[in-house]
Amino acid sequence: MEDQLKQEIASRRTFAIISHPDAGKTTMTEKLLFFGGAIRDAGTVKGKKSGKFATSDWMEIEKQRGISVTSSVLQFDFDGKRVNILDTPGHEDFSEDTYRTLMAVDSAVMMVDSAKGIEPQTIKLFKVCRMRGIPIFTFINKLDRQGREPLELMEELEEVLGIESYAMNWPIGMGKEFMGIYDRHNRRVELARTEGEGRYLEVGEEGDLATPHPIQDSSYFQQALEDVMLLDEAGNDFDEERVRRGELTPVFFGSALTNFGVQTFLETYLQFAPAPQPRNTADGGSVSPYDEEFTGFIFKIQANMNPAHRDRIAFVRIVSGEFDRGMQVTVPRIPKTFKVSQSTQFLADDRETVNIAVAGDIIGLYDTGNYQIGDTITGGKGNFAFEPLPQFTPELFVKVSPKNVMKSKHFHKGILQLVQEGAIQYYKTLYTEEVILGAVGQLQFEVFEHRMKNEYNSEVVIQHIGQKVARWIENEGDVKESMTGPRAMLVKDRYDKLVFLFENDFALRWFQDKHPDIRLFSLL
Repeated sequence: MEDQLKQEIASRRTFAIISHPDAGKTTMTEKLLFFGGAIRDAGTVKGKKSGKFATSDWMEIEKQRGISVTSSVLQFDFDGKRVNILDTPGHEDFSEDTYRTLMAVDSAVMMVDSAKGIEPQTIKLFKVCRMRGIPIFTFINKLDRQGREPLELMEELEEVLGIESYAMNWPIGMGKEFMGIYDRHNRRVELARTEGEGRYLEVGEEGDLATPHPIQDSSYFQQALEDVMLLDEAGNDFDEERVRRGELTPVFFGSALTNFGVQTFLETYLQFAPAPQPRNTADGGSVSPYDEEFTGFIFKIQANMNPAHRDRIAFVRIVSGEFDRGMQVTVPRIPKTFKVSQSTQFLADDRETVNIAVAGDIIGLYDTGNYQIGDTITGGKGNFAFEPLPQFTPELFVKVSPKNVMKSKHFHKGILQLVQEGAIQYYKTLYTEEVILGAVGQLQFEVFEHRMKNEYNSEVVIQHIGQKVARWIENEGDVKESMTGPRAMLVKDRYDKLVFLFENDFALRWFQDKHPDIRLFSLL
């Protein structure tokens, strides 16, 4: 591989921002894009009254509700690096989309609300990162408001998540008394509400300021100095190798909303975040980003990013080599070879044609129905597959039918396309072929209903059938119709595999006791 291409690949930094809802994730994304020069005016998610919406919230329902329900892909250049950010939905009903997104990144930025600390959804997402050994960088947000003690937050981080931490900087005051941060890594103090050259004060050998400044008279500064001395003596040492292995998280304090500490975070993050990493194959091998052959995998499919054209985009994480528009790519699952003439890169819903992309980049391929989530793509004749992406067993189920039978064509087309995005799962009853949808959370059904009406001109009737325990069957040939009943409904999934929907865990256990020869299994 030529040196220039190696340098291009080494300059990539691809990460996801994860957090509990409302910890400031999308606001942080906006500010990072602002520093990268990708946008001139950073909007906030809640900016509905001003008519200004977050760049990464492109779907109509996101603008109405002020939440993120899809993972956005955003790209910009900063400090000699090409940054790919995946802004993920924080709402737990969309955790499946987030989990798949985490398969496509090399590191993660975890946002923590300084007033609330570690919240349930943060714990779930953190566990996925740990499972994959993804390096995690922590940003403790909202210091412009009154929050919990910084030492208490650090302690909770280590106790609840079981990861060691190293404070890269330390807050001086909080809320109305927030004066700035003591930057341990860069050995300087960064003053809040100060612009220009006076924003940074150099720290001397002993840890105090190199030159006198009025902030030294503040009790908040003295408290921060004491805390930093305590961290120097009793805290963890910074170890770049342990950061890369996901065993130590660098912690940054700041406020995404007021844009404080974000640039310092971005500069430091890019210094220590990993370049594109190798990816394992299903047969136990691995593919290096520096391998000559182009390879990648599809981790997300999004319908109707441009509603006027009813388009479908397959999001591809490039694992190795270089992508050139117009090249032939093979999908080993089918197997088929296509010429890729339409390829895009994103700033939320703003996209531009991409002619060349390299390992670490995220690109969108125009999809006419050939691709599926989890598909491996190669530029040669490689007949292998990357590790499968996680798929989750749904817990909530509804029956769905078109409100207007005359619009059945719109109904079936809409369902087929939205199911392929992976947020909802499709089933049908064996003989009547009624449509049943399964999801991890209720909000997915609301988004589905909204999108069917607005994007496919198809109003739907939703009949809730409640929580069910779904189990697939290893030995389908041994299943008899007599095994079904009101507590054990037999349906087919979108791949025509048989699935039992049990009324509850008791019904599942009763079935297993009565039919021990039927081997059942669940997804993740």
